[in-house]
Amino acid sequence: MSLVEPVEIEDELIALIIQGQDYPTRTTFYTPDTLNVQVGHVVYPQGGEIAPHRHRPLERHLVGTSEVLVVVKGCVEITLYDDESREIAVRELRQGDVLVLTGKGAHGFRMLEDTVLLE
Repeated sequence: MSLVEPVEIEDELIALIIQGQDYPTRTTFYTPDTLNVQVGHVVYPQGGEIAPHRHRPLERHLVGTSEVLVVVKGCVEITLYDDESREIAVRELRQGDVLVLTGKGAHGFRMLEDTVLLE
């Protein structure tokens, strides 16, 4: 199972770090329903299908920008900060890891190897 680490400031989620070394055997969502983004591993058996469908229009009012980054290749050090630019966490992400940023606080990156990120 993937390891999931929430990073919080005063009980407010600013990031989720999802380590991708192993994958779940059944569909698993990691983000809480309170976020405006849904992230999880969706698992299907060979021959499984998703019926053609569409998503109904939904009007949303968003404040801020959420980001989801997947380390496709390489290694990156992420630093997470609060709204006053105080460092709160430093983590190393490798191939297969996923970072969900909620739009709160701040963040910075330092590439430890040649790196490709999918955002």
